[in-house]
Amino acid sequence: MSELEQGNGQRPPTPVSGVDDGGHRRLAPRPLDRPPVDPTLATAFGRPHGVDGAFAGRAHAPHQQQPVNLAPPTPEALSSAFGRPPGAGETRLQRPPALDASGEPEVEPVFWEGKPAGDAWRDPAASAVIGPPAIGEDPPKAADAPATPGPQLSVPELLFGRRVKPTALALLLVVVLAVGSAGGLVGWGLGRMGNPLTDGSVTLAEVKTAKERPVGSVADVASRVTPGVVSIEFKGANIAGVGSGVVIDGAGYVLTNDHVVAPAVQDSSAKLTVVFTDGKRATARVVGRDSKTDLAVIKVEVTNPTVIQFGNSDDLQVGDTVLAIGSPLSLSNTVTEGIVSALNRPVTAAGENGGPAVTYDAIQTDAAINPGNSGGALVDSSGALVGINSSIRTETGGSVGLGFAISGNYARRVSQELIREGQVKHADMNVNVNSVSAETAEGARVQNVPSDGAAAAAGIVENDVITKVGDRLVRNAAEFTVAVREHEIGETVPVVLARQGRELTLQVTLRSD
Repeated sequence: MSELEQGNGQRPPTPVSGVDDGGHRRLAPRPLDRPPVDPTLATAFGRPHGVDGAFAGRAHAPHQQQPVNLAPPTPEALSSAFGRPPGAGETRLQRPPALDASGEPEVEPVFWEGKPAGDAWRDPAASAVIGPPAIGEDPPKAADAPATPGPQLSVPELLFGRRVKPTALALLLVVVLAVGSAGGLVGWGLGRMGNPLTDGSVTLAEVKTAKERPVGSVADVASRVTPGVVSIEFKGANIAGVGSGVVIDGAGYVLTNDHVVAPAVQDSSAKLTVVFTDGKRATARVVGRDSKTDLAVIKVEVTNPTVIQFGNSDDLQVGDTVLAIGSPLSLSNTVTEGIVSALNRPVTAAGENGGPAVTYDAIQTDAAINPGNSGGALVDSSGALVGINSSIRTETGGSVGLGFAISGNYARRVSQELIREGQVKHADMNVNVNSVSAETAEGARVQNVPSDGAAAAAGIVENDVITKVGDRLVRNAAEFTVAVREHEIGETVPVVLARQGRELTLQVTLRSD
């Protein structure tokens, strides 16, 4: 066992004697203080038996003569880039600190007790010192004499690389011009002779008479009606859009949809501008709005505008030809043709910004109607206004042949009231209904009846199902609304309803909404 394992884990201090290094004295090492070792730890972590030093012995194989593997030579590119400069020999890149001319390092004094020490490494607090570079700077070279400009090249030297005679250069220019002229003449002659089928003297005949367009044709109606349909632009700080409108009076009154002008009314920074077919523009002001039927009237200051005359929309029949005129997708003066697909089609849409629902009696048409057609004209084959294009029904966002226009007769009545009064009142039964369909009855079921309304005064109660108002059948809530609005305020109309399996007819005097 080693001395550590045999004893108390301490070794006797090894005597160190100072060594003279030429007159300078070295520091003796500090005495070692080895605390006693726990026998348990010595058993666990002590050196194995027979091992005296810090490293175990290694068995060496018998000495065999083996070839020495030398490193491959350095590539020439690396040698030239990173090798020592010529004549440098084995000079080190960095001289040791304080190397004198003889090549022997000077002994630096220690920084304690004023006594020198032979080895600077004995002082752990000694700072690193960087010596001078291995190779000194090249001595400055004498300033070069200023370069004198060489002789400049002449034009012949620049073109031909050597001097030529001016006469030869002029002769060459003449030859080049002659060859170019001859080539141009030959090309012109071959071009005229190359295609015998062409003739530059031919002038095509022009038809003198225009195409006949009979009265009542689509072209005739469009040419007469289009000047009376305008584009309505609204633009503000945060909104912008385009709709359509119809000039209905020579004083500059324009009928359009309420949802066309509503954004401009709600935004004080917005401006309404009416654009006519001839490009003339005029600022518009809102005269009146009816959000319940999606109609509005605006006014512009113009002189002698083209006015569209109202027709009788009650004379329309399914299959009649109609034209839709407006500015779909901001394309002004657009005319599309179709037919009347259905009449008296109740349409309900959400109101603007949470307002009351929009409900109107619509004319359904398959004439192409797209966003921007709103407020435009739906005219019959004579050019009379029979509807105001208002909405479409689609699942793709585009026209699929299901367009709806507000009835012309109803639009005429509402617009006239807006121009006269600035607002419009509608007949109302003062009752809330929802659509219902059952085996016994189909119509509008009464949900609640205000005590001071027209329905309560006539004896209508909750859960009654209204099936007819006046002469019009009621099959849902929207149809009930438009059927009531067809009548005047104060008018008494018969109302047919179903109550507990029985059919009743009550006389209801309509009031204002």
